[in-house]
Amino acid sequence: MAQKMTGALVFDERTDRYDIRFDLASYYGGLHCGECFDVFTRGKWKPTRIEMNMKQEWYLVGIRADDLNGLRVRI
Repeated sequence: MAQKMTGALVFDERTDRYDIRFDLASYYGGLHCGECFDVFTRGKWKPTRIEMNMKQEWYLVGIRADDLNGLRVRI
């Protein structure tokens, strides 16, 4: 099994979607609706997926967060 990479969610205004930043110059390449990954919340990793609601707002299934920017994730 391949090891998962850890990074932070960042919003890319050029593409209007979230991406994962692994370090200064390394990015996942843009997340799409339905993509699955883990998010670190309340001291543990929790599986989730990214979706967009009818108001064109991004959210993580099963995760309560007012702002997704900066959340620690692994994929």
